[in-house]
Amino acid sequence: MAKKQPANPIANSAGNGLLDRRLFLTGGLASLGIALSPVVNASESTINRARKPWMQSPGRALGDYGQPSQHEAAVVREGRTSQVGTLGSGASRTPLQDLQGTITPSGLHFERHHSGIPDIHPEQLQLSVQGLVKQPLKFSLNDLARYPLTTKTYFLECSGNSAVNLGPNPALLTCGGIHGLVSASEWTGVPVSYLLDEAGIDSKAKWVVAEGADAARMNRSIPLDKMLDDALLALYQNGERLRPEQGYPVRLLLPGYEGNTSVKWLHRLEVSAQPAMSRQETSKYTDLNLDGRAEMFTFEMGVKSAITSPSGNQQLTGKGYYEISGLAWSGYGPVRKVDVSADGGKTWAAAQLEEPILDKSLTRFRIPWHWDGTPCTLLSRAADAQNHQPTRAQYTKAKGTSGFYHYNAMQAWRIEADGGIHNVYV
Repeated sequence: MAKKQPANPIANSAGNGLLDRRLFLTGGLASLGIALSPVVNASESTINRARKPWMQSPGRALGDYGQPSQHEAAVVREGRTSQVGTLGSGASRTPLQDLQGTITPSGLHFERHHSGIPDIHPEQLQLSVQGLVKQPLKFSLNDLARYPLTTKTYFLECSGNSAVNLGPNPALLTCGGIHGLVSASEWTGVPVSYLLDEAGIDSKAKWVVAEGADAARMNRSIPLDKMLDDALLALYQNGERLRPEQGYPVRLLLPGYEGNTSVKWLHRLEVSAQPAMSRQETSKYTDLNLDGRAEMFTFEMGVKSAITSPSGNQQLTGKGYYEISGLAWSGYGPVRKVDVSADGGKTWAAAQLEEPILDKSLTRFRIPWHWDGTPCTLLSRAADAQNHQPTRAQYTKAKGTSGFYHYNAMQAWRIEADGGIHNVYV
């Protein structure tokens, strides 16, 4: 009986050069003698012998607060825009294509403000809990710090993220320029349920109105069940106190909900029997349906993914082996699966999901790929336990293109023969 030959570890797992997702993890490429880095012919006597300028004298002194290298100065928030006549009523985006892992550096977390960034003295802010409660309460920052703290990692996404892809023509932007209104952080704070339990909730209560202390008095109505579930009064982000642009000294953090509901600079929680029907939940942050009616209180952010590398406005340096990498997330729970296509959606291969795969957080996916130098289109599609990311055609057929919020269709990147990459619709 003939001996069964082992499976070829470099066999394509889908069309146009997608390889088995475990290949990089098992060292498959190296075992097959495939070089991923340039081979430089140099004798041992010449390697690392030259004394570079930074090796000839001591470096700079210790600092009070660490900063990125000057050689990374180009890695900044992008797409910074503000409404006409204002400086801080707008947004800036996370440069997703320049980052790795799943935690966004605090200084690169996206911004979205309605009336600039207030400068709030921590000793002067008080958080009130009022309305349909048995005992109205007020808390200083020191009061909140005495409660048991909890630390969780969650993504935060503006509901208008990626809406540029609803335009009639693909925007020729970076991945961050299109999808950069999403970031993920380690948040530390006090569960909202602690304060509501202490105040005592009236049986008629169904909603909680959260209001910020900025000039816009930004407010949103939140279902009481959510506030009692996993809502957090965040005091720290990535181990340090919140930054002013992220709501210092305290913000509301609602895992999986549209970012607008995670009210910054929080100073009031009012328990009520009905929503406030405020400007930010009537004229704004509603989903326009095909029949012209607007649907309110569509809080959860849908399952979504985007390839961050290679991606828009980047350049491949030549045919050969690359790693396709990106991010996936869902407001409904952990990401279950991400598939990648290198032939415009004709065939798909499962990507490797990096551990840990957390609830309502960003998940990094990777898959090795061999590019043969011909034009092609890259796509990714994510799924959670119940939902699948739609194609752009499926999304627009169901919802049209006149809306703005909760766009979660697949992102397509076109790679041309010269290695240039740009956004396309498929």
